[in-house]
Amino acid sequence: MKYDFNIGQLSENTLQLMQSVHNKKQRLDMFRPIPHALLANIRENLNIEWTYNSNHIEGNTLTLQETRMVLEDGITVGGKSLNEHLEIVNHREAINYVESLVSSDYKLTERDVLDVHELVLNKIQKDFAGRFRTAGVRIGGANFIPPNALKVPDLITELIDWENTCTMDILEKVALFHHRFVWVHPFFDGNGRTVRLIMNLLLMKEGFPPAVILGVDRKRYYQALNLANTGNFDKLTFLIVQAIDRSLTIYLNSLEDTTGDFDAISNIVKEPDVPYGQEYISLLARQGKIEAYKEGRVWYTSKKSVENYLKGKKGKKS
Repeated sequence: MKYDFNIGQLSENTLQLMQSVHNKKQRLDMFRPIPHALLANIRENLNIEWTYNSNHIEGNTLTLQETRMVLEDGITVGGKSLNEHLEIVNHREAINYVESLVSSDYKLTERDVLDVHELVLNKIQKDFAGRFRTAGVRIGGANFIPPNALKVPDLITELIDWENTCTMDILEKVALFHHRFVWVHPFFDGNGRTVRLIMNLLLMKEGFPPAVILGVDRKRYYQALNLANTGNFDKLTFLIVQAIDRSLTIYLNSLEDTTGDFDAISNIVKEPDVPYGQEYISLLARQGKIEAYKEGRVWYTSKKSVENYLKGKKGKKS
């Protein structure tokens, strides 16, 4: 039986955040072509975050600063394993490859999926790199058992064919793609890093910046995937769209001055005329109701973002 690529009912919070992300994407498009020097700086910092967080989700213990040192200075960090260093280098090479594929008319291929996976596991697990699994696997903490290995090639073909022909909203599509890929679990190892790379290839093809799912959200991420296994895609969609929103905010904060200066919410609540406490503004940020982004466990927003939220509430009452 074919997979029902149906995202189902999404919450109002998720739908509102999706609309906000599309609006931000339109604002970003107004700045194209983005000056190369500025684009290169934003992209470099975001790619280091992407590498750090994607590996951190999978258990890599290098910090963000150590990841930066490995990539920018070629430094070996004492007390960290060789494999952890290789995971960082491999992921950067995989990002470079993914970026080389990006074009508006790009069509995903099985070869590209295998090549991305090969780069992710290069120098670490050469026997498995770029090859579908040939035996069954179990995933700790997951509420499902991946399908028989003999079915993997056909399931990936089905997924790729769907991606290349589906016309649904890109934000819904990447959430469904992400879930289905993880459910198929086509490789012995490296599935998470690979699917996040491929998902971002699909987003960048449509002009979006890459979505960086933060390592501190690891538990929330796995819970959302387990919920998606039961047919509830809302939390996974929200998490992915929130990651896209964060990246868009980082771009726009460098390109325009409409949101004001971003600062930690704990500082914003000290500003005159901010009528809400830290807990409530943090809730608005998590729900995507104000422009905000997350660094580690700290949420950042601006007084202007809170003011815009207040204006919106007053507009609805009038």
